[in-house]
Amino acid sequence: MKINFVILSKIKIFGMNPEILKEICTTKMPFGKYKDRILADLPISYLEWFQRNGGLPKGKLGMQLATVYEIKLNGLEDLLKTIKKFE
Repeated sequence: MKINFVILSKIKIFGMNPEILKEICTTKMPFGKYKDRILADLPISYLEWFQRNGGLPKGKLGMQLATVYEIKLNGLEDLLKTIKKFE
């Protein structure tokens, strides 16, 4: 099932890349306490823990986790829930 036009329009308003959003709704955490949990489902407390303990990982995973953190910090989790419905 594809994401509909209205949802894509909302995503673009927030300046987010729809492909990255789809990835964080399907990619699993590769290590740690929440290994194998979908990135979009990680609790914000875990993402904050990274920030307090040396920062997020480098590379693509770090960018994905930073995106999840910003979405949750700004109360935009409904975007992720909507995307997950279409995956």
